[in-house]
Order: sequence, then C-alpha cells, then structure tokens
Amino acid sequence: MNATVTLRTAAIPDVASINRLISDNLQVGHLLPRTIEDLQAHVGRFTVAADGDRIVGCAELAPLSAGVAEVRSLVVDEPLRGRHIGSDLIDHMATSAAASGFSTLCAFTHEPARFVRLGFTIVPHIWVPEKVALDCTSCPLFRHCGQYAVMLPLRAGVSVRPERSAALIQGSRSIAARRPNIERLHATSPAEREVEAVPA
Repeated sequence: MNATVTLRTAAIPDVASINRLISDNLQVGHLLPRTIEDLQAHVGRFTVAADGDRIVGCAELAPLSAGVAEVRSLVVDEPLRGRHIGSDLIDHMATSAAASGFSTLCAFTHEPARFVRLGFTIVPHIWVPEKVALDCTSCPLFRHCGQYAVMLPLRAGVSVRPERSAALIQGSRSIAARRPNIERLHATSPAEREVEAVPA
C-alpha cells in the first residue's frame, strides 16, 4: 500500500466523494453512472482509498450470487494513477470476497490487462451468467459494449500479485500469457475472440 494512502470501508459521509470520482471519470474510465440513492444504499460494499481526508479511489464489491462477486465502480483519481492504488483496491476486493465465502471474483472492463497482470483470466461472458442475467440483458448496449469479462478463483488468504502468470481462455483454447497482446485482442472479431460483448 502507498505510504500516504490507506484503504477503509466507505460510510455515508463518503458518498459525495465517491459520486464525484465516478462522475469525473465516466468517459475516461468507461464507468457506468451511479445515482446518489444507489450509492447511499450500497455504500457499505465500497472500499475507499483515502489520502488524509481526501478520497482518491474507490471500488465496490457487489455480490452476483452466493458464490460470485463482482468488482464495480473501480476508479482512482487521475493525478494519483500509477501508484498501484487500483491494484491495492483489487487485492482488497479479492481478500474481502474470499473472507465472505465467495468462490469467484469477476469484473467487466475495457482494460483487461491490468486484471490479467494480477492473476485474473479473460473468459467468455457466458461464464458469468449471473452478471448477464442481472445487468446485461436489460442494458441498451447489450451485445455492443466491447467489454471483457475477467475472473479470479478465490480461496482463503488469496492475494493478487502483479506479473503473476495467467491464462487467456478463448473457448476451448488456453494460452499462457504474462503480458497479453491486448491490441491483438481488440483487432480480432467477436467470433475470433469467442467472447460475446455485453455491458457491465
């Protein structure tokens, strides 16, 4: 963890700061908008990164089923990017999810490389049917969003680590990859990726 940045569970007084972070990064971060009411209702599922009294990052651990949880609304304030705050938040999400009894942690992202470097695997969206049923089928961008699904198996004491070897799973093919060529993935067609694009 960064020397001056600490992670803690969010509380109601943090909602305005979380909303600011999400709103300021909707386009750059490919985030979905959240309402104040939604954030207030789920604030206890958020972890915030605090630099003194200032909230500089956040992420939500959202349950999709009894066994699957999702990292949502992951964002770090632009001036502090590159300090591994995002990785620390993801690591915290993984540890918290495992401690809560979840067997799988997933995320839907336009930038899968950051997750793959932490041990996640790119998988077909249909491998996370809980997410598809809960959010994707009702979204206007269903089948057109271009996001990747990433998944991490959990166990007690799990900790994500940068540069950990991971696998790119495409249908029945498994390709070991430490640094996947994401530009190549973007250049291929959905049929070649065998991943159906659905929104977060």
